[in-house]
Amino acid sequence: MSSIFTKIVEGEIPARVVYEDETTMAFLDANPLAPGHTLVVPKAEYERLNDVPPDVAADLYATLHELVPAVEEAVDADATTVAFNNGEAAGQEVPHVHGHIVPRFEGDGGGPIHAIAPGSPDLSDDELDGIADEIESRA
Repeated sequence: MSSIFTKIVEGEIPARVVYEDETTMAFLDANPLAPGHTLVVPKAEYERLNDVPPDVAADLYATLHELVPAVEEAVDADATTVAFNNGEAAGQEVPHVHGHIVPRFEGDGGGPIHAIAPGSPDLSDDELDGIADEIESRA
């Protein structure tokens, strides 16, 4: 079953498309967090970032890189938050990789990415070293 984003890519569902190339598409979020909130998706359906092939990931980043300043200028934003929710536990609601470009404005009340987890874990140096080693061994 195709995701809602695949249906948008295939033209089955209308969207306010702001960018399209061979491998990526960008459109305004139907439930925006701010004026100009834009979603950037690979046209092919991948559920998680880890599923996206390196060449498509490079294209996805290139599209984000091009659109961030365009979105900021279009809505006269002071900044943007650019983020991916990678997996259901992280808040991903559509099982199709999508990057959010959320325009930010002075005094908008939104917080930084660190506000996602207000209770930071208290990790020892040994625990941090162990985690770093585990990540490094898998990269």
